[in-house]
Amino acid sequence: PDLAPSDYYLFRSLQNYLNGKTFNNDEAVKLHLNQFFADKNQKFYERGIMKLPERWQQVIEQNGNYI
Repeated sequence: PDLAPSDYYLFRSLQNYLNGKTFNNDEAVKLHLNQFFADKNQKFYERGIMKLPERWQQVIEQNGNYI
């Protein structure tokens, strides 16, 4: 299945991090994004990768429909 880890793990985490925040300019956005990624350790990315087979199986069980 064509399901990128960023589709559900990275972007969901980023969405939760940014939820409710407002930015006055591009520099503020960059600052928050840099902070988000700086706060993530290697285990965060490993967990996302390790969850892929389960997510792929779910897509297969849904006949290829995006979940």
